[in-house]
Amino acid sequence: MCLAVPGKLVAISGDEDGPLCRIGRVAFSGVVKDVNLAFAPEARTGDYVLVHAGLAIAVIDEARAKLTIGDLEAMDTAPDGAGRR
Repeated sequence: MCLAVPGKLVAISGDEDGPLCRIGRVAFSGVVKDVNLAFAPEARTGDYVLVHAGLAIAVIDEARAKLTIGDLEAMDTAPDGAGRR
C-alpha cells in the first residue's frame, strides 16, 4: 500500500535551475522536510501539497489537507488498535 501525506509548502528553492530542480520545504505537523516539486510545478509557497516518497505529487486545497491531517493525528493519538487497520 502507498501513502501520500499532505503538508504545507513553506519555502521554495532551485527555481533558477529549472522546474525539475525545484525543492520545497514542506511542514508536516511540526516536522519540516525537503521535497522535490518536479511533479507539482504549479505549487507555490503557502500551498498544501500531497507528498509521496519525497515527491510532491499534487497541490490540494487547504480544507482537504487539514481534514486529512486531522484524521492522521487522530489515528496517532488513538488507543492501541483503535482506528487502525
